[in-house]
Amino acid sequence: MGIFDKIFTWWDGATIGTMLYTARKGEHVGTDAQGNKYYRSKSQQGQQERRWVIYDGNNDASRVPAEWHGWLHGAFGDVPESYLPPPKIWEADYTPNATGTAAAYRPQGALERGGKRAKATGDYEAWSPEG
Repeated sequence: MGIFDKIFTWWDGATIGTMLYTARKGEHVGTDAQGNKYYRSKSQQGQQERRWVIYDGNNDASRVPAEWHGWLHGAFGDVPESYLPPPKIWEADYTPNATGTAAAYRPQGALERGGKRAKATGDYEAWSPEG
């Protein structure tokens, strides 16, 4: 990615301002399975700790796993790996939010699927003001 992309785009990774702030005041605390990197502000007397994430790819908050979401919002102080039980076999892997993409869910009758839906069956009765 070129320098102009870093200056003028915010939706694909960190901007140059965020990168400079992170280099100057951030302390890397961990990386999740998707490559997102998590930072906190370096210790400063009398200031509240700040926490943030730099995404590996598109900036999409749905890409933050639940355990890191809790850490970002201060639910616990240490990195999530120290609090998590081992993963269960029934836990599903992350799937990205497909809204706005060709892979998005489109029910029968959606305009993107032709706009035709099945006729209503006998369980539907139209409302009329007379009765």
